[in-house]
Order: sequence, then structure tokens, then C-alpha cells
Amino acid sequence: MDLGGNVRRKYGAIAARALQRSEREGGAAVPVPLGCGDPMALAGLRPGEVVLDLGSGAGRDCLLAARQVAPGGRVYGLDMTEEMMVLAARNLKGAGAGNVELVRGEIERLPLLDGSVDVVISNCVINLSADKGRVLAEAFRVLAPGGRLAVCDIVTRGDIPAGIRAGVSLWVGCLGGALEEREYARRLERAGFGGIHIETTHRYRAREVLGFLEEKGWDIGLMIPHVDRKWASASITAVKPGP
Repeated sequence: MDLGGNVRRKYGAIAARALQRSEREGGAAVPVPLGCGDPMALAGLRPGEVVLDLGSGAGRDCLLAARQVAPGGRVYGLDMTEEMMVLAARNLKGAGAGNVELVRGEIERLPLLDGSVDVVISNCVINLSADKGRVLAEAFRVLAPGGRLAVCDIVTRGDIPAGIRAGVSLWVGCLGGALEEREYARRLERAGFGGIHIETTHRYRAREVLGFLEEKGWDIGLMIPHVDRKWASASITAVKPGP
């Protein structure tokens, strides 16, 4: 499965629809939250800091971060879809966010220098990568010593049969690649992070995950025990050790 290509097509289509709507209405497109939490509440941003938003989408979190790190701070918004970049540029210009720089790229290969940012944020994007270990290693690389990771993501809790996970992946792509929360912590450790804290904020009931299948007439009864409360939104923080 070409996970990166699927993600690019899906979010590119979302951005294209938002751009069309804004053109019809003659104004900036309102950034639609596509995430699973609020990384801004975790980040504790301060004036003068440099922030990187992985998968910045329509620019909502970039805009919020830009206000919090002013004066003197800067925000990089990284996204791999051209349509989202166009949409974000329009939104940020309309909001007067002059301290945001949008960067086209992939979260597995960050086009930033080592130690160049103070905080990495992300909202339900890392789980979409087929190589999460590399994403976390790249986040560690670009953080300055003492820098912080503050992300919201999808995790799993406990064992899920491989067949059930594969099936859910076909229907709800953003869930299929989620890491078990203890494995997420292990990968953060392998990347070099310390001070790791993972807190689940919402555990999804089966019908939240599979409800649309039920609406189409599917009998999901046998799947419920394998799906119910096995996926969760999580707030994840970690620190790159200082010198």
C-alpha cells in the first residue's frame, strides 16, 4: 500500500475543496482542524522560540504558534501537499502572520538544519507515516538541546488481531498504522528522547470507528470486542536532553 501517496491525495483533495469554497465566497479559507487533539496546549510556547509544525495543513496551529512566540519567534510549517501549502499561505496572509515560513517536504526527511528549532509540534500526522521511527529521529535531529516535542497522535492499547487491524486500515486509514502506546514510547527512547509522557485523552468506542459501516448495513457485532476502546487519541510530550 502506498501510504504516503494515499495521504497526499486525501489531504490534497480536502485543501482543494477549501480553496474552491474560499474563491466562491471571496475570502480566506478558515483553517479546518483535522487533528485529534491540541498540541498547542502541550507545547508551552514562549516568545522568541522557533517552532516546527509537522504536517501543518491549512495553517491553524502555525497561526496559533506564531502569536505565542511573538515577538522574536518564528514558525516553520511543513507539509507535503501543494494544495495545503497554497491554502495555508492564503490563510496566514489573511491573518497577518508574518513570522511563519511554509516549507514543502516530508516528515521523514526534514529540510531543516540540525538543532535549528526549539519545539516540534504535530497534530495527528505522525501516525500516517509508514516510517515513524525515522520521523521521530528527524524530529530529534532538528531540535536544539533541551528542545521539546509536543504532539497529538493516535495510539492503540493492548493487542489487536492482525486481520482486524488490516481491515480497519482499509476503512479508516488514519487508524490502521497507529502504534501501541508502549511501542510509541520505545521508539521515542530509541530516537534519543527523554522525559517521555503519553496520556490518552479519548478512547474510541467501536461505533466511532466502524459506525459508517453499520449505516451501510454491515453487521459489526463480531468486530466490536476487537475494536472497542482499542484506539485512542493521545497527548505525547518528550524532551531532547540538554548539553
